Amino acid sequence: MKNLITLLIILVFSSVYSQSTYLHCGQLFDSKKAKFFGPHTIVIDGEKITSVAKGYVNPKSENDIFIDLKSKTVYPGFIDMHVHIETQVPQSIIQLSQSKTADIAFTSSVYARKTLMAGFTTIRDLGGVGVNISLRDAINEGKVIGPRIFTAGNILSSTGGHGDFTNGTKKESYGILGPKDGIVDSPDDARKAVRQRYKNGADWIKITATGGVLDISKSDANPQFTNEEIYTITKTASDYGLKVAAHAHGDEGMYRAVANGVKTIEHGTLIKERTMDLMISKKAYLVPTISAGKFVAKMAETPNFFHPLIEEKARKIGPQIQNTFNRAYKYGVPILFGTDSGVSPHGENAKEFIYMNEAGMPINESLHIATFENAKILDMENSLGQIAPGFFADIVATDKNAKDDINTLTNVSFVMKNGKVYKKLN
Repeated sequence: MKNLITLLIILVFSSVYSQSTYLHCGQLFDSKKAKFFGPHTIVIDGEKITSVAKGYVNPKSENDIFIDLKSKTVYPGFIDMHVHIETQVPQSIIQLSQSKTADIAFTSSVYARKTLMAGFTTIRDLGGVGVNISLRDAINEGKVIGPRIFTAGNILSSTGGHGDFTNGTKKESYGILGPKDGIVDSPDDARKAVRQRYKNGADWIKITATGGVLDISKSDANPQFTNEEIYTITKTASDYGLKVAAHAHGDEGMYRAVANGVKTIEHGTLIKERTMDLMISKKAYLVPTISAGKFVAKMAETPNFFHPLIEEKARKIGPQIQNTFNRAYKYGVPILFGTDSGVSPHGENAKEFIYMNEAGMPINESLHIATFENAKILDMENSLGQIAPGFFADIVATDKNAKDDINTLTNVSFVMKNGKVYKKLN
């Protein structure tokens, strides 16, 4: 009798844990081949995909979950390689640095939810005050709803550089800043700063290789690190298993960055052929962030929206980014998908697909980049970016096929992450 009861308990629990989810998909985007296919069935156990079959396969058990996506087009969860999850313009870097950590945490959780509901199941966060690391951990632990996050923690900048949050503030408000704060003015500082980011729990290193738009300083493009400083950053990062991303508008700064081992160039606005050639030879990637360029250019026309110094730079840099992408793409520079959301509004990440398409990239290719290629640069090519057995069940669906109506990507109708549905069909 005792053995019978034990057997029954085992059978009950095994039936619960063997519950599968079946998705019947009208059309399926194969991110590896960058092609759309007809009806498929995706089977999910727990967090992972167990099988993908042509046609419609019925559930094997009455305990299995069935989701009807026959009228939808289905894609792997999108990946955004440039997000600032802690903030959103018009909040400035100065305001962010002066905000209470708790306030930033609550606000960033709202932005995280918006991002996930927009179909972006994974993001690379490229700089804030460090709440991004805690948010990443909270999402991983299931305490907060949001995308999977890979984060740089806080940015590395030179004194007075684009990432120096004390620009435009009263001098007496802050003491002398150093590597712990992200300020680097020597190779020695660079080594210490990277090690501090590692200690803090960062997944990437982010540097401001040139001036930028959204800070209260004059230059938008001057180089802001020496070759020696950048090399020390990338070498130290490599020792700790980290890659380096570089904000860069001016060509000299981004050339130094690529020459010294930086893996991704963010924006790349004033890039020249010599740097494009170097990026191709070194297999460095451009993350265009057209969304941010369009947003700052638009808001620069709104009276008093920006500080006068910022407004002047926004008028110069913003309108050029989409054309930069067009030139780099035609030249053969490796491209990744990234928006700079936080400058542009969170939850509108998919507009980048439209802007890339306007600049000449077919939608199949941008979808391939926003899934398959982005996963590779995150070293997650065996877990993310594809709808395939063994991969995390990160799945989104749209009412129409994006190749027929690209705007459908801005209003996804279904979102699943790690096998859990976060946005249900109406």
